[in-house]
Parts: sequence; C-alpha cells; structure tokens
Amino acid sequence: MGQRKRTLESVEIVALQGSTAYWSSKRVLVTGASGMVGSWLTRWLAESGAYTVAFIADADPQSELVRSGTINKVSVVNGRLESYDDIERAINNHEVDSIFHLGAQPIVGAADRAPRHTFESNIQGTWNLLDACRVLSPLVKRIVVASSDKAYGTQPILPYTEDMSMNGDHPYEVSKSCTDLISTTYARTYGTPVTIARCGNIYGGGDLNWNRIVPGTFRSLMRNEQPVLRSDGTFVRDYLHVDDIVSAYLLLGESTDKVEFHGQGFNFSDESPLTVMKIYNAICEAAGRAGTEPLILNAASSEIKDQYLDSTKAHNVLGWRASITLEEGLKKSFDWYRSFFVGAK
Repeated sequence: MGQRKRTLESVEIVALQGSTAYWSSKRVLVTGASGMVGSWLTRWLAESGAYTVAFIADADPQSELVRSGTINKVSVVNGRLESYDDIERAINNHEVDSIFHLGAQPIVGAADRAPRHTFESNIQGTWNLLDACRVLSPLVKRIVVASSDKAYGTQPILPYTEDMSMNGDHPYEVSKSCTDLISTTYARTYGTPVTIARCGNIYGGGDLNWNRIVPGTFRSLMRNEQPVLRSDGTFVRDYLHVDDIVSAYLLLGESTDKVEFHGQGFNFSDESPLTVMKIYNAICEAAGRAGTEPLILNAASSEIKDQYLDSTKAHNVLGWRASITLEEGLKKSFDWYRSFFVGAK
C-alpha cells in the first residue's frame, strides 16, 4: 500500500493513503491527549477534519497539544480515567464513534513509588473506558488501547511475539499486563471492538519526561551539563519515533472495523534494538556533541534488562512498517527540543 507524507510544522507524520478521508468523517476521543503521542495524534486527527475530543486530566501549558495550538481546534473534556462518570460523559455527550486510549501513568519509577495510583489510572481506567463503551455500544465502533512491550514482562526468549503470555512482575509491567487482559476480556465476552497496540520506547518532540534518555540527554547537552544514564548502558531496547507510532495507531484504528481483529494485540517496532549506550551515542551525534561522556549511575531498578519486539504480524496482517530511521528521528527530535528551549528562554 502506498504512503503519503503530511507535514505538520516540525514533525512529518506518515499516514497511509485513504486515512485522511477515513478519519475526516469520524468523531474521535483521545485519552491522554496532552501526552507526547497523544498530542501528535490529536493534532493529526484535527488537521484531517475529524471531530476530535481531547480527554485531559491535568493542564500542561508546555505540552505540544497547547504549544501547537491544537487545543484550540478540538473539544476538551477535563476528567480522570479513575472516574467512570467522566469517561461516560465524554463518550456520550460528544457521540464518539472511535477511541484511542493512550491515557495512563507512564513512568516506571512513579509506579514503584506509588503503585496504587498507577493501578487506578492504568487498570481501573481501562475497565472504566471499556465498560462505558459496552454500555454505549451503539455509539462506539472502534477502540485502540495503547499498551507496551512491558506487558510481556520477563520472557526466556526474545524478541517478544504476540503469542507470548502477559507476564509482568513489577507495578508498571503488571498494570500493562492487566490492561491487555482486560481489553481481550471485553472483546471476547461482550464483543467490544477493541484492538491492542504494543511498542517499545517511543521518542520524539513533545516528550517532556526528562528522566527518559532522549529528552534528558538532549536537555543536558543543550545546558552544557553532563548527561546521566540511570542504567549501566548495556540494557537493550526498541526505539520508535512518534511519527511511526501515530501511523501505527491510525492504521490499527481503521483495521479495528474488521471483527476478526477484535481482542488482538499487535507489536510495533523497527526491529533494530539498541543498547542504551548506543542510543546515547546516537543522541549525542544528532546534537553535534559526539564523544560526550555520560555519568553512568547504574541505579536502574524494577527494569527488565533486555526487551524488544517482533513486528512480523503487523507487517503481514496490517501492512505496517516503520519508516523513520534512527538518524532521521533523532535529528527531528533535536530540532524540536532546540526550538522548545529557545522558546522557554
């Protein structure tokens, strides 16, 4: 299937042919719309003519949703995933037919420190949303739930494939394992039209979680500070640019119209896993600071050492492939952060 590239200011989002026409007629709810991926997905939908509803818990004036002006082009519902009434109100009052469920507590360290909030947001939030969709089933036609490679937990064989069990151990992993299982349960028991997207580390402009390696390293380099690595640098991960995951979510959303996909999970990866040290060196090179030595803390806890995904199913069934190279993605990201920090000054 051919592809068309559509430029949205500083980020070029890759969309499958026909996506714009498909989504322009839809009424779409995005939970977690002020997050990094949510901001770009919401922007793409709004620019494509979809009636777009952003479900947001806390206002963040630095988010890309606000900085890009997208927030002024969509309907905003302030609410919390832990509140069933907030979610039902958003779906029902806006007559939503499509949902991208990206909202979650996404930070591993925060989950370790306060697991209850992570469980309430990630697990209870998922069943609240899916149960509202069950109740309002005449309205909602398609749901994509954003999960994670961490839902697989520690497995004896890598890469992760979709036939592996959900096997999380630590709080964040368990919250994602449960998210997946709950989604499958609603599909199989109630016929809820839900599919599940699993990916590794997503990077790109708009990620303001400075504990993550890409934004944290860029910020340190721009401040002439020594970058910090929490691990020993040998951990292996997938890294996928936000453009590619937005494209994956859109394609999966369209494919959810097929009943046979309901309850299925799909892995999305460029299938080029890297050690933390290799991604760190690539970040420094993108910033023009090759050779900068990091401060290695070797203090990462509750982290799976090696995790990466097999995307054969997404290739063969959906026709999806990553299209942004690491070099290109990091260059685009560096340009975004340089603009962000200039604006902050």
